[in-house]
Amino acid sequence: MNRSIHFVLQAKGGIGKSFISALLAQFLTRDGTPPICFDIDQENTTFAHYAALKVEHLCLINADRVIEPRKFDQLMESLLSGTDNCVIDTGANTFSNFLAYLVEADAFDMLAEAGYTPVVHTIVGGADTLLDTANGFNSIMGMGKAPVVLWMNEHFGPLVSSEGKPFEETALFTRHAPSLLGVVRLRSRTASTYGDDVRKMTTSRLTFEEILGSSSFTVMEKSRLKNIRTDVFDQLSAIPWQA
Repeated sequence: MNRSIHFVLQAKGGIGKSFISALLAQFLTRDGTPPICFDIDQENTTFAHYAALKVEHLCLINADRVIEPRKFDQLMESLLSGTDNCVIDTGANTFSNFLAYLVEADAFDMLAEAGYTPVVHTIVGGADTLLDTANGFNSIMGMGKAPVVLWMNEHFGPLVSSEGKPFEETALFTRHAPSLLGVVRLRSRTASTYGDDVRKMTTSRLTFEEILGSSSFTVMEKSRLKNIRTDVFDQLSAIPWQA
């Protein structure tokens, strides 16, 4: 996968955007060439704290803490002037402004004309996050401007509608499924083992490679996190990125 630009977009906060951005950055590094990473969240700069990923945080707010859409130009200039893969982590506080900017500027078409493959990643969460994240997913699919990868995050609970339907059987998913580039499932696992391991990893802001070389993680913790890496990376590898 060369010259791909990955936008992680979802209106709801705390749903796993930074975690997914970190997973994508590590997946894209498998060939030895790390992507250029940007964090444009103006409140929770989680992605920027992964030191190994060398994430650049872009400040988009003025002295009155209001987002200035023109500052998104800086990001576009950086994307268009580079040659590497890129990952952009957004925040709930930048979602609406950034989405409007991308559409108004025909940014996806501009990137494609410059030889890049823009890809949007969005997340649907389970339990009481499902409704809000499903609405965000619907908004993203309504753009129709770039391939979309849907991440189904089971860590908040089962992805089941209020009518008891699995999300994959809802009218919303059925309508948009043919247009999706791919689906990645962050599987629900035992909270007291896998769940705690993921929490320890994300709190530490460490990559999988750092964890495998760290004395702060036990053999079994490393083994479980390797299982997660294999599962997610296998799903990402199965996506037809150039479709």
